[in-house]
This record gives sequence, C-alpha cells and structure tokens, in this order.
Amino acid sequence: MPSVYLETTIPSYLTAWRSPELVMAARQQITREWWDSRRQDFELFVSQLVIDEASAGDSTAATRRLEALEGITLLEFGDDANALSKLLIRQLSLPVRAESDAVHIALAVVNGMDYLLTWNCTHIANATLRPRIEEACRAFGYRMPVICTPEELHAVPP
Repeated sequence: MPSVYLETTIPSYLTAWRSPELVMAARQQITREWWDSRRQDFELFVSQLVIDEASAGDSTAATRRLEALEGITLLEFGDDANALSKLLIRQLSLPVRAESDAVHIALAVVNGMDYLLTWNCTHIANATLRPRIEEACRAFGYRMPVICTPEELHAVPP
C-alpha cells in the first residue's frame, strides 16, 4: 500500500465544526470524504509534531483530533530529518512560526513516504516552493514524496 504522512491540517479539517467560510467548508468536506472512502487504501503515518500540534488549542477540539489519529503509526524524528529540516528552513526562507512546516516535509522525505497530505498551501503544498524543496531533498540523496491535498489524493485510483 502507498504510504501517506498526514500533516496536522488533515485531522484539523477532518474534525472541525463546519466553517461558515465557503472554501474552508469545502476543504473540510473533501477531507471527510477522503477519510471515509480512501484512507483504507493507504498506510497512514504521523509524527510527534502532528500529535503536539493536534493537542493544542481548545481541549474538546484537541480530543477529537487526537481520537482521529489513534492507531496511526508514529514516525521518529532523527538526525537526518533534523538536518534536512534545517536546510529547508534556510532554502525556503521560512519565518520562525513556519519552521514546523519544514519538519513535516523532512519527516515525510526521510521516512520514504509516497505522499505528504496537507491543506497547508502556504509553505508545503506550494508550487513555487516545490523546486527548492526538491533541490534540498536531492542534496540529501532523497526522493521527494508527492505533496498534495485530499482533493488530489481522492482521485488517485486504489
């Protein structure tokens, strides 16, 4: 089965109350549909960073996010992921508040994930950043996973 690293926006969109904002509500619905109909076609992974981020904020919402992540394999953050994340932070000129985005990418890359699933289109699923992300991965001798949204991965045939 193809492997998928779930970045924190996935459990957030999956479990959030329906947003009154049209685009956000659509993304929530697409995420729920992917979760209900396609997640069984993939081997899912998260990291301690995802758990930590999902634990933050409103305790009721955090509980729902963490329940959705129960039973999903946890990836380890080792020296290679640390080094790659630092390179990504430099290459992408990420602000301090977005450094965790580089960690998500590095974890997916170093652990050989086929897909990195996210709704973070600012620093992760961003077409203008992708060439620099690929360059950093190649510099470390890794192939880059397909970075995509649930909408894109929903269309992948099982």
